[in-house]
Amino acid sequence: MSVATAALDPSVCAPLPVLGQDVTVPLVTGGEVTYAALDYAASAPALQRVWDDVAAYAPYYGSVHRGAGYLSQLSTDLFENSRRTVAEFLGCRPEDQVVFTRSTTDSLNLLAAAIPANCQVFVYETEHHASLLPWRDAEVTYLNAPRTPGQAVEALERALADRDPYGPALVCVTGASNVTGELWPVRELAAAAHAHGARIVLDAAQLAPHHPVDIAELDVDWVAFSGHKLYAPFGSGVLAGRADWLQAAEPYLAGGGASRKVARRADGGVDVDWHTTAARHEAGSPNVIGVYSIASACKALTEAGFDNLVAREQELVSRVREGLAEVPEVQVLSLFGDDAPRVGVISFVVRGWNSSHFAAALSAEYGIGVRDGLFCAHPLVRTLLGSDPQDPGECGAPEAEPGERSLNAIRVSFGAGTPDEHIDRFLRAVTELVREGAQWKYRTEDGRCVPDRGEAPQV
Repeated sequence: MSVATAALDPSVCAPLPVLGQDVTVPLVTGGEVTYAALDYAASAPALQRVWDDVAAYAPYYGSVHRGAGYLSQLSTDLFENSRRTVAEFLGCRPEDQVVFTRSTTDSLNLLAAAIPANCQVFVYETEHHASLLPWRDAEVTYLNAPRTPGQAVEALERALADRDPYGPALVCVTGASNVTGELWPVRELAAAAHAHGARIVLDAAQLAPHHPVDIAELDVDWVAFSGHKLYAPFGSGVLAGRADWLQAAEPYLAGGGASRKVARRADGGVDVDWHTTAARHEAGSPNVIGVYSIASACKALTEAGFDNLVAREQELVSRVREGLAEVPEVQVLSLFGDDAPRVGVISFVVRGWNSSHFAAALSAEYGIGVRDGLFCAHPLVRTLLGSDPQDPGECGAPEAEPGERSLNAIRVSFGAGTPDEHIDRFLRAVTELVREGAQWKYRTEDGRCVPDRGEAPQV
């Protein structure tokens, strides 16, 4: 089954309870409102279930793989059981390894450090920087942004056909864009890679929280994702997949936990026997709570009925897109067109508005948190905006003043914990801001657009 064509269960479930759902924030115009967290693509709020599980475990906290005491043994079992839970969640093959990391970025840098010498890497310019930039020691071919899923497959096949057919090769591709939310044809790209003797790693940072990911079904070699996008707290991530390159590579970090035996030599040096399991790349004291929180989130999504969560999110996607389409000044950014399947990540610009100004007004006047900037995908956003790659503008630091056109965009993102009211408020706020303008004056401070507390509201 292709990620891009997966069928959705028509039944719908309620949003899952998340932390912060009752938090209120002040409005610059006076009063308070319940905060509408619509920046899931940056970090999704932790599920209440995850937080409860972590709180229940916290009194039993102990060192992992290092202690004979009861709490250490309990924590070790929890850590390794979490590995099995994640493997099951991802549909790992029996021979696959699950390595725990700090984030998607950490996972892909680990893999970049493990690829064989003279490996050729193929990556689209549309990738998040986490998957665009780690391949510094490899021969990298950057592929231009495709305009259809079919073009993506064709471009990869052409590039792979021109490579050295005898050397190792790796394709890196996102599962769902962190800018447009569009789903990529992962299984088709995996087939193209394997047909040309290459391997493929899937950046599932934006896919895993919104859509089931099955390594075996997609036939990818590795999957990477972050816990903080999968409704778990910060600080943990996963690299799962084939073990051979990881076993052959030097440990990502050298230290305790990665080594099985260390001995001094007669010449004064040190001999090290490294682990061949996932522990080879997990040196140091592991983030047990972070790992457990990922496993808890995997269980929570599975038990809630992931297909039902997907179906509800698709309803929200349709409502947002239909609502934005009613505002002529809004331009939604897209690579593959309006009919492309997508997750709950939508970026847009508003004619006549600086994106930072618009996002600041959503926050200050409506209590809505979105993201503005280039979303750590600078080449892609500039391509979608039709600007030159050399144009100014940094991720999260617009240079234009309020009211001036900026080279950045606005991103609204949502998921399993998003209430209907947050979507309704967002669409109402967009309409009112475009038609009536902001109620407050704003200024740029340290690269951010903020309310000018010294100014009276606009009339």
